[in-house]
Amino acid sequence: MRLNDRCVPLFYLLSGLFGFSGVALSAAAAHGGGDAHLLASASAMCLAHAPALLALALGVDRIRTAWLAGLLMGLGTLLFSADLVSLRFAGSGLFPMAAPTGGFAMMAGWLAVAAGAVFRRSDN
Repeated sequence: MRLNDRCVPLFYLLSGLFGFSGVALSAAAAHGGGDAHLLASASAMCLAHAPALLALALGVDRIRTAWLAGLLMGLGTLLFSADLVSLRFAGSGLFPMAAPTGGFAMMAGWLAVAAGAVFRRSDN
C-alpha cells in the first residue's frame, strides 16, 4: 500500500473532525464571553483547513506533495487549535510555543501544496 493510499482516510477523518470542531468552536465563541477570541481563532483555522484536507484527499493521485501538505496542515491545525482551546478552558496551553509551531506547520503545508505545482507527477 502506497503512502498516498494510507493518508487518504486520515485526511478524510481530519477534514470531518475539523469541520465539526470549527462549527462547534464558532458557536462557543459566539456565546462564550471572556476569551472568546481564542475560540474564534481556533474555529477559523479548523474551518479553513477542513476543506483543504478534503481537497488533498481527493487530489492525492494528482498532487505529488499532497501527503506532505496534508500531514503538515493536519498536525498544524491540531496543535494550533488545541493549544488555543486549552488556553481558554484550562488556563494554560499545551506546551510553550505550541500555537506558533502549529501555525508554522500549517504555512509549511500550504507551501507543500505550492510545491506540488513544481514537482508534478510524470503521469499527469
